[in-house]
Amino acid sequence: MGETRTALEGGCTLRLAGIVRESIVDGPGIRFVVFVQGCPHRCPGCQNAQAQSFEGGAVFTVDQLLQEITKNPLLKGVTFSGGEPFCQPGALTELARRIHSLGMDVMCYTGYIYEDLVRKGREEPEIQALLENCDALVDGPFLQEEKSLMLHFRGSRNQRILDLPRSLSCGRAVSVPWQDYPAAGS
Repeated sequence: MGETRTALEGGCTLRLAGIVRESIVDGPGIRFVVFVQGCPHRCPGCQNAQAQSFEGGAVFTVDQLLQEITKNPLLKGVTFSGGEPFCQPGALTELARRIHSLGMDVMCYTGYIYEDLVRKGREEPEIQALLENCDALVDGPFLQEEKSLMLHFRGSRNQRILDLPRSLSCGRAVSVPWQDYPAAGS
């Protein structure tokens, strides 16, 4: 993870593959989605293959993203997707903190397994900080052989939706069944 971070991450800028201003498929309710640029996983069948390269994309500041986010009073929260968000944890942590101050929640997708992120977070404080500033995590790589269009907020059956505050406080991954999430738009 650390070896794949970009130099942009040290400040409050992010290299993004794109944004979606309103989504109902990337988490509960109406969400603003931030797609980071760069991913080391290279999952076969990835729906965002254009976001895998660490080159390209566009640079945004946290302030620019917040300006866009605050334009829509109907948003329930913001989702970090990719690419791989944990390759740019510093600026995403700052963005997550500021999103929370607006009363919104933060959901994050990662190709890493939660337990590996916790171990890595002991060595890299920025990774730990991002975990601590997200409310939900969809973890695990996309596996083509586990793909299902019937899953809510996940692409393959191996992926879990985790309650991060509960997981971190009890020291183990705590899954949240999709039906415990509010219906889209609520």
